Amino acid sequence: MKEEEEGHDIEEQDDELYEHHKFVAEKGQNPLRVDKYLMNYIEKATRNKIQKAAKTGNIYVNEVAVKSNYKVKAGDVVQVMFEHPPYEFLLTPEDIPLDVVYEDDTLLVVNKPAGMVVHPGHGNYSGTLINALVYHFENLPNNSSDRPGLVHRIDKDTSGLLVVAKTEQAMTHLSKQFFNKSSEREYVAIVWGNVEEDEGTVEGNIGRHPKNRLQNTVYEGEDAEKGKPAVTHYKVLERYGYVTLISCKLETGRTHQIRVHMKHIGHTLFNDERYGGDRVLKGTTFTKYKQFVENCFKVLPRQALHAKTLGFVHPETKKWMSFNTEIPQDMQDCIAKWESYAKNQKEILD
Repeated sequence: MKEEEEGHDIEEQDDELYEHHKFVAEKGQNPLRVDKYLMNYIEKATRNKIQKAAKTGNIYVNEVAVKSNYKVKAGDVVQVMFEHPPYEFLLTPEDIPLDVVYEDDTLLVVNKPAGMVVHPGHGNYSGTLINALVYHFENLPNNSSDRPGLVHRIDKDTSGLLVVAKTEQAMTHLSKQFFNKSSEREYVAIVWGNVEEDEGTVEGNIGRHPKNRLQNTVYEGEDAEKGKPAVTHYKVLERYGYVTLISCKLETGRTHQIRVHMKHIGHTLFNDERYGGDRVLKGTTFTKYKQFVENCFKVLPRQALHAKTLGFVHPETKKWMSFNTEIPQDMQDCIAKWESYAKNQKEILD
């Protein structure tokens, strides 16, 4: 006998429930069991855990608790609700040292190391930049997502500069600059392949990948509406044969923007595990070369991306401020290896 797909309304719950995840099924969503649907969206979730949550009445579709065999359809609002607040909102101050590049009464600029998550989320509830910020600074203003001080963010394994607001006025002013694309952000990246044009622009709407929900992808043509507009300007700094060192300036700030745009034009970021850059994508089949690439991966065990420059108008003085950082040592070591490799190749060819 088919299990019933209906359940009880959220309002009927005696205990207060807290939303841990919320997804709205996209237009083209074919009917799919809610447990399978959530597997695509929630990082590190197991089917067993999701089914258990459904069994205990913690999965809701359109504000009604459902069993795991409920079929999600386009437009459905899927929520995972529990009786305890999400761990990311239980902000524990942690004495984590911060590399503060600049600070005044209004804002601070920090240089985030690779490997540090910016804010707590599923699977990362401690050791984040925000845990450090709430320890070192009191009364940071919340942004629209209740993240203290956070104006923008960069990925866990991307290193580099972030501006943090210390007052409500600074939060509003800086957020507006990022929204209006008047802030300046320049990144340095190592990408696979020889980027032939000295400079160029990648334009392509970015949205979630239809098959791999942990990735984003470019949507074009009739599908363009599935993504949000994104513009990346790139410039070649050095060519090393099988990889290229580039600079990227962002006009927009979409999730994984540089990683997605560079993959889209055939130049995946070096050692970007999520987007397939952690294997040999260009070069020879010689074992010696493969070993060389493996050694580069060991030296730089993350995607080769660093937020090098950050510029914005100061919310109070209204003066333009620009900050610049050194390329971190792991990236420098990797660049040095490729530089040496390219030089040796040239000597052989000469």
